[in-house]
Formats: sequence, C-alpha cells, structure tokens
Amino acid sequence: MIHILHTKANSEQIAEMLKEYESMIKIVVDIRRRVLAGGGEMHSDCESILLDDGSEQDDLWGANWYPAEQRIEFESLINIRPGLGNRSILIQSEELRQQVESVTREILGGVQ
Repeated sequence: MIHILHTKANSEQIAEMLKEYESMIKIVVDIRRRVLAGGGEMHSDCESILLDDGSEQDDLWGANWYPAEQRIEFESLINIRPGLGNRSILIQSEELRQQVESVTREILGGVQ
C-alpha cells in the first residue's frame, strides 16, 4: 500500500508500506513540498501518486528506507535525470541527498 505522508508516520502506516518488501520501503520525496510517498512495488508508483497530488517532476527523488535500521539508500531509477545533472540511479548531489534524508527522517524516522 502506498501512503502520501505530510506529517510523521505511525506504526500502522509503516507496516502497510512494508507489505511489498519485508524490510524496505520504496520512497519518493518531494524536496520542495516536504512530502513523502512510500510503499508499493516501484518508485515510479510513488512518483505518479505525488505528481497527481500536485508535485513537480524536478522536485521528486527516489530512495529506499529500512525502518529497522533507520537507514536510507539514495538509489532509484527515477533519479536518472541528465537534464538536472544526475546521470545515475544514485543521487549524486550531496545537497539533494541531505534534503531527501531530512524529509525522510522527519516523516519516517523513529517509527518501526
């Protein structure tokens, strides 16, 4: 199940987002609106939901969240954006990684 989260997640939402992958949640963060979509099979599913919710494509970055470890990986196919200077599945800009991590920890951090 995919959730759009504007505020801190609760344990039930985390459990629902973990249904696709037992230990990891695919997430997409809107760094401008400070909103996160998580869950589902692919980052592009979260991306589509955020676009429908009013996000702009250039503000969306994908990652993986591991709730048990409170760890983030900055990898997703949606991150391949040559026009924005990101030519890899990994978010290459340290500034962008910090923004994605800040929103992720604000919304998902500390919840298991």
